[in-house]
Amino acid sequence: MGLMSFIKEAGEKLFGNGEAKAAQDAAAKSPSPENVARLNTAAGEAIENYIDTMGLEVDALEVQFDGATGTVTVSGQAPDQATKEKVLLCCGNVQSVSAVNDMLTVAEAAPTAQWYTVVKGDNLSKISKQFYDTPNQYPLIFEANKPMLTHPDKIYPGQVLRIPPKP
Repeated sequence: MGLMSFIKEAGEKLFGNGEAKAAQDAAAKSPSPENVARLNTAAGEAIENYIDTMGLEVDALEVQFDGATGTVTVSGQAPDQATKEKVLLCCGNVQSVSAVNDMLTVAEAAPTAQWYTVVKGDNLSKISKQFYDTPNQYPLIFEANKPMLTHPDKIYPGQVLRIPPKP
């Protein structure tokens, strides 16, 4: 549990369409407390829907967004440590999110992964060499970040990745 930092300008663009976009437009035109609350609620729901589309199941999942600070607060109980970490990445690797307040619990404890923020010129082999002393462990990093990663070559600067413990 705690606060994780992310790069606000990097990540999935979840707030540019649908209800989140409508709430954003309304808040921009009339920044009343009601419109800001509606925007924050729509953004939290968009992130929660994103987690659902990734197939990550968390009991009593609740996602709240504070647009003023760019902070997501996520709570519930994940079945295992890997699912918890993937949910945190789903919340943080979203454009306009600068921090994630982790209030998740885990049903089955396990060693935690390390975090790595991708920089320009990185690839999974290079990251593997840095953490595991060999570029050949890149599939481990790729698998640890599925389903958010769909291909080993599709990473971007600012993205935060899970780096599981050495095998």
